Amino acid sequence: MINRTSNLLGVLGLAVADRIGDVARDVLRRVGETPAALVVIGYGTGPSNDELRRILRLSHPGTVRLVDRLVADGLVERRKGQDKRAVALYLSDQGKTLREDLLNGRLATIKTILTPLTDAEQETLAELLHKMLSSMDTTVSDRRTLCRLCDNRVCINCPIPAEEEAEP
Repeated sequence: MINRTSNLLGVLGLAVADRIGDVARDVLRRVGETPAALVVIGYGTGPSNDELRRILRLSHPGTVRLVDRLVADGLVERRKGQDKRAVALYLSDQGKTLREDLLNGRLATIKTILTPLTDAEQETLAELLHKMLSSMDTTVSDRRTLCRLCDNRVCINCPIPAEEEAEP
């Protein structure tokens, strides 16, 4: 039974990911890590290129190219960071609008997958997902990566545990 459940969960995961990709393509005309970059930068904490790189799991050159495209498209602004070497990334007004469209589209497309379930079944599924996510062995970095497309206004009290990483 566990193999069948695992297989079904894998298929569902791909169905969700594909639909989110379709929303990103419709809203942003881009896929890949562009949607996640907009969501992460849109949290408003002013991440540096390096912080964004770690969350998105990109190379340094890949992150620079991504940010350069977002800036050229008028979606992201570079501002002074906390120290003289760092640059902080923030969304422009246009970037905020597209981020909002992306997050709304993401939730809407996932909701369509849930429509066959009754309200009680959806609540049971939410409890099971919470249980599964809360049992994961994760760090703060892991959680930031896993939640890179989350709408933080919807998901309050994230179930994903986040152990602080040891200083190198």
